[in-house]
Amino acid sequence: MLSPTNGKVGRNDPCPCGSGKKFKRCCLEQQSSAQSFWLRQRDASDQLTRDILEFAESKFGVHMEMAWQDFNMTDLPVPADAYPGEQQIFMPYFLFQWDPQRPRSGKAASRRAGIIARWYELERGRNLSDLQRLLLEQATTQPFSFLEVLWSKAGTAIGVRDILLGAETEVVERSASQTLQKGDIAYGQIWNLRTLSILGCLAPIPIPPRCKGDIIELRKKLRKKAAKQNRPLAADDLVRHADAIRLTYVTIRDRLYTPPFLANTDGDPLVFHTLKFHIESAEKAFDALAVLAFGQSKEELLKSAELGKDGKLQRIAFDWRKRGNAKIPSRDNTILGNIRIADQTLIAEVNSENRAKRFRAEIQKRLGSSATHQSTKAKSVEEMLSSAPKRPRAQPKEDDELEQALLHDPEVRSHFQLIIQRQVEEWAHQKVPALGGRTPLQAVQDPDGREVVESLLLDWERRGPYQAGIRPDFNAVRKLLNLPPTLP
Repeated sequence: MLSPTNGKVGRNDPCPCGSGKKFKRCCLEQQSSAQSFWLRQRDASDQLTRDILEFAESKFGVHMEMAWQDFNMTDLPVPADAYPGEQQIFMPYFLFQWDPQRPRSGKAASRRAGIIARWYELERGRNLSDLQRLLLEQATTQPFSFLEVLWSKAGTAIGVRDILLGAETEVVERSASQTLQKGDIAYGQIWNLRTLSILGCLAPIPIPPRCKGDIIELRKKLRKKAAKQNRPLAADDLVRHADAIRLTYVTIRDRLYTPPFLANTDGDPLVFHTLKFHIESAEKAFDALAVLAFGQSKEELLKSAELGKDGKLQRIAFDWRKRGNAKIPSRDNTILGNIRIADQTLIAEVNSENRAKRFRAEIQKRLGSSATHQSTKAKSVEEMLSSAPKRPRAQPKEDDELEQALLHDPEVRSHFQLIIQRQVEEWAHQKVPALGGRTPLQAVQDPDGREVVESLLLDWERRGPYQAGIRPDFNAVRKLLNLPPTLP
């Protein structure tokens, strides 16, 4: 098999394997042989796929919709064209795995071919070459799993680790090796073909490291089932539980294609509300509502107030805060909204319908008939973005130049670096939904949690670029969590 070596090795150079022979007399011959076999299996696979696809369309084409429902495990799946390239994972399922009469789980869910592959083999099996028979056997019996990319040599090969079974395999791969990178997770099937292994089929969407927690949860369940029989999880288990594995893939796929759900710290959908009230006096309203600014005294709030010539309050703005923060435990408060008082007008801005209702209740409770609700206007995130004023074309460039000028000042740059680094390190103490509500410091105490934390960090590291080139030191977070550092 091909090895992930760095740089080119001359034909007459010593072989990198350490045998002492020249490269042309050692591993080059093996690589040439592997290359020749890979090309032969590629041709055989293409021919087999074309033939069985033609066979399936003529005899089972009317059942394609039923197979798509089975693949997605729902009677009302989203149309296939909503997922670009999904045919490259669905069609192998349809041709080689789909069987509406097969038991979905248990011992009866054996490694037998799907209904199309069985029928095809009965009618045309005698015309297949030995290599095509091997390909058909691998396509119908090998389990589907989640493969984590350990390394990738573009255009040549990929090193993968089966997350469910733990086995590591080097697969010869020309196309996906040019796009997949370390940490990506692929849903697919490995075929073992004599002298090499290949990715027989592969889902089109690379699963990012942040989704690894879903797969770890699946692994826990499958291991628990195997443990009842006092044995480790094995490949046959993946065949028996193929539906559960595919359901995990489909769930992750749908989530990746679904727009993110934007919510505030209460979990409410983000909808920005502006509430307007008529009040009898600014001073009376402030005296009644100052208590809503948790952690700040009246004296502190009045420092930023605007007073009239008679010394009475005219204008003031302050945050509506409550004690504690559900998402960031290290913070002692949560900002629920903003309150502005000017003469006989009170305006409050909050980011959800529930908070708007809560604020109206506070007004009724604290001001009663001395405050009259005049209007409430609501805007979604999309509406806020679409109505935002457009910057002049020259503005972004001017902003960039100003930002760069500021960050060329070592003192300013150091200040920004310190702020970003604190934010990153604070993550270790925050409760993370992907960790079951645990903090990273708590999760790394068990092997599964540790694996998920590492995948989340890897995903975070890959998400750059960072503003003005200021990059957090993620190894400081790793050290805090007692994880090995990332190599440059």
